[in-house]
Amino acid sequence: MRDYKWLHEYCLNRFGSTAALEAYLPLPKAAEELRQISDDRYLSLIALRVFRAGLKHSLVDAKWPAFETAFFGFAPEKVVLMGAEHLERLMQNAQLIRHLGKLKSVPRNAQMVLDVAREYGSFGALIADWPVTDSVGLWKYLAKHGTHLGGLSAPRLLRMMGKDTFIPSDDVVAALKAQQIIDKAPSSQKDLAAVQAAFNQWHAQSGRPMCQLSVMLAHTVNH
Repeated sequence: MRDYKWLHEYCLNRFGSTAALEAYLPLPKAAEELRQISDDRYLSLIALRVFRAGLKHSLVDAKWPAFETAFFGFAPEKVVLMGAEHLERLMQNAQLIRHLGKLKSVPRNAQMVLDVAREYGSFGALIADWPVTDSVGLWKYLAKHGTHLGGLSAPRLLRMMGKDTFIPSDDVVAALKAQQIIDKAPSSQKDLAAVQAAFNQWHAQSGRPMCQLSVMLAHTVNH
């Protein structure tokens, strides 16, 4: 496994200057910013991630105002009360993406948001306080307690929220394989732990957010 110095020099060479590299890299939200986001906005983002999966993002985003109306502004205490008959009626709404499985996921994920808020004070508190050195633990938590949040959905959702995390995209996986950290897309506990350990090492060496390290690593793959 190569160290952060190699990663930085590689990306510096690719981007041409420190200014160009820094301008390209994403910035995560601070913990306090994450804590201040309301539970309804978190539920809206969760639902948006679920509906974006497998579809053109611009198509889903264009319909999102109609979703906000149909789901009561994503107030979790209201959404959680939506039963089967209500969801069946939404299947007749041409302004929405009429996918019953994904529509059903919204009240289920509203229950997760309410459960988390009851335990931690707010959903934002859980997201803000979860250590970046255990990103995979947060993915697993969301996949276990939420609906339609398995695979890459949880890390992509966290990136949408502004929570610092790496994402095992195809390019990142290719780069990790090139450094012999893993030999396939990480799904087992062992492989996920190995990936987390690698990112933790680069994070300790550089002080950079995980999201920046993830983007930098992806750029070490030649297309």
